[in-house]
Amino acid sequence: MNASDQLMGDGEAAPPGLCSFKGFNLSCIQANGFEKPHGPNITFLNEDHFVLPTFSTAAKVRVAITCVLFISSACFNMATLWTITYKYRKKSHIRILIINLVAADLLITFVVMPLDAVWNVTVQWYAGDVACRILMFLKLVAMYSSAFVTVVISLDRHAAILNPLGIGDAKKKNKAMLSVAWTLSLLLATPQLFVFHAVSRSQPVHFVQCCTVGSFQAHWLETLYNMFTFCCLFLLPLLIMVFCYGRILVEISRKMKKAEGEGGGGEVNLRRSYNNIPRARMRTFKMSLVIVLTFIVCWTPYYLLGSGTGSPRRC
Repeated sequence: MNASDQLMGDGEAAPPGLCSFKGFNLSCIQANGFEKPHGPNITFLNEDHFVLPTFSTAAKVRVAITCVLFISSACFNMATLWTITYKYRKKSHIRILIINLVAADLLITFVVMPLDAVWNVTVQWYAGDVACRILMFLKLVAMYSSAFVTVVISLDRHAAILNPLGIGDAKKKNKAMLSVAWTLSLLLATPQLFVFHAVSRSQPVHFVQCCTVGSFQAHWLETLYNMFTFCCLFLLPLLIMVFCYGRILVEISRKMKKAEGEGGGGEVNLRRSYNNIPRARMRTFKMSLVIVLTFIVCWTPYYLLGSGTGSPRRC
């Protein structure tokens, strides 16, 4: 997962109208009037009161931070990819997992970050209806793939500890799980192609935005879609990771107690195994803690602040 995801939330309660675009921290100018534009791919919202977003100071700060994170993420992920590809040429199942995780993070780096930075600068949407649909689709694919590949790594570690004799089939199983993860990412992001579209108005000034106005017949349908996205992107992956690493810690603790109970034989190998168990447990605990906390820290603010990169945006 990429750290920049948590920067895309809106920390302020937006007024009605175009200021309710999620993902922006914008000040607004009050204006009235609305006119339906021509064209088959442009929809509109008939409102008496319309507020026009502007490129605020908060948005400028967000763009600057996003640029810094873009550079750091690109450098670190490319360095990791180079190290895994050229330094460790042995094609282990762990190597395949890391490459897929880096690929998912690079997708976020080169799709989500530049798009959000440019969008904050331009305020409105200039790329047209087709680009609106495709880019919103790619954004959600990147986010899903990062979360799902992280889940696959958790399942792999879970299987390695609880079923160490099955390590020979790990590569085959991981390839299958990775295929499922990427396929689900594409399928679950497909609705973005239909709910997002270009929205335009000509009064008081010509303004175009990429959002979901008119895509839902009722507000509860939009809420349902948001909750579904939240569960698939955050809640379900988090529960799976907590379950997997919890089982890992329980299993290592059980083996440690068993080794301690059998340690009276005085055999050297047994003593060595016993001495290594606490260190193995601590390494696994630290790894588990880092993965779960990183996932929580990066994603929780994103949802608590009401961001909607993967969920619908309203005009």
